[in-house]
Amino acid sequence: MNAVLKVENLKVHFPIKTGGLMGKTIPLKAVDGISFDVKAGECLGVVGESGCGKSTLGRAVLQLIKATDGKVLWLGDNLCDLGAEDMRARRRDLQLVFQDPLSSLNPRLNVAEIIREPLYAADAGISREEADARIDEIMTAVGLLPEMRGRYPHEFSGGQCQRIAIARAMVLKPKLIVCDEPVSALDVSIQAQIINLLRRLQKDYGLSLIFISHDLSVVRHLCHRVMVLYLGRMMELAERDALFARPLHPYTQALIAAVPIPDPAKERAKTPVILSGDLPSPLNPPSGCVFRTRCPKATPKCIKETPAVETLDGGRQIACHHWKS
Repeated sequence: MNAVLKVENLKVHFPIKTGGLMGKTIPLKAVDGISFDVKAGECLGVVGESGCGKSTLGRAVLQLIKATDGKVLWLGDNLCDLGAEDMRARRRDLQLVFQDPLSSLNPRLNVAEIIREPLYAADAGISREEADARIDEIMTAVGLLPEMRGRYPHEFSGGQCQRIAIARAMVLKPKLIVCDEPVSALDVSIQAQIINLLRRLQKDYGLSLIFISHDLSVVRHLCHRVMVLYLGRMMELAERDALFARPLHPYTQALIAAVPIPDPAKERAKTPVILSGDLPSPLNPPSGCVFRTRCPKATPKCIKETPAVETLDGGRQIACHHWKS
């Protein structure tokens, strides 16, 4: 299956001034040389601790944040080279669902107005009748009654607000949606409903998804492949089943080991993998392998050399000097 999105050596560095008025400016490397692709109809999960660059990566793909270096190739076109007008024409295909459903909706607009906004932004000549028909269609698709179109966000639950946000993203029938932790603010039972909704929309509309999350249980349920980030760099990328059955990178092993097992006996019997220390500052990342300060396998080589990304059989990728040990 062909890739609709290819990201090559993407970097997003923010200049941060330190030391007061006469201080120097140093780069905060939020995303530091990441490459991956997304195939048509695929869901790629992006996981890692808070501060690893997941959200920055998603926004850079959509050009909501300008990249410092690298390429974002959408259907062959490098989005990083496009001007505002050319990028505007591609917005129909590229949409975003935010983490907090209520704060992402304008409280002064009713549901119909919220969902109608992207239609008018993309096609100012669309008729009111055609827009209303599209709104009714997409509201039904996300599990909302068209009769709710006149209600306001504060009248809905968190799960319903997220359905409105998904409807707003879907109304233009995009080809790719970046979901930035879309269920983390919801109750567990509602999370399952939203995940099942995304799965159905993906199948019905042929969507590609980039699903950003810190919850590996959710990622395992939804995603086809999973990419693990740490301090702005990719540690591992693999097919979902292969990753969960045999994680190769020490960081991936720690993340998966932290996922609770519903069976109490199995949960007590599993071997804990505990990472020492906290996530280093991206303003002053460790030399060599950025994970070495918390890695149980770290050696002097990890201090001196940044591990190259190796591609293994089946397209699996890993950046670690000692993954075979």
